[in-house]
Amino acid sequence: MARFQLFDGVKLTEAIPLTDGGVAQVGTVGTIVEVLGEGKAYIVELFGGWVKYDENGNFVSATQDESDSFMETIGVETVYPHQLVLTIPAREAMGVREHLTAVLDNLSDDLVAEVCDFAEFLQQKQ
Repeated sequence: MARFQLFDGVKLTEAIPLTDGGVAQVGTVGTIVEVLGEGKAYIVELFGGWVKYDENGNFVSATQDESDSFMETIGVETVYPHQLVLTIPAREAMGVREHLTAVLDNLSDDLVAEVCDFAEFLQQKQ
């Protein structure tokens, strides 16, 4: 079973090279966007500082509290379990319903049908 789940918030425990150049340093935060080989590796969207667009459409530094600010994506990289630590589980970051939707999107049709049957059972049990 995978150590981390889809959409978990994570932080790097070691620096890793970025595909487009540069290095993501220890402590860089990210989100698991794909689980590979049942958790042997993960595709992680890594984030830099807070930015926003200026009137010319260019990124400028910002703070989290500024309107329209967001964390800049610095890379989407393959990362291994020993290079990550969990910062926030997907269930807490997204809410249970959103997390379930994300999980369902990655299941086969047969497994989705089983989940549906179980959900209907729970509904009738209420």
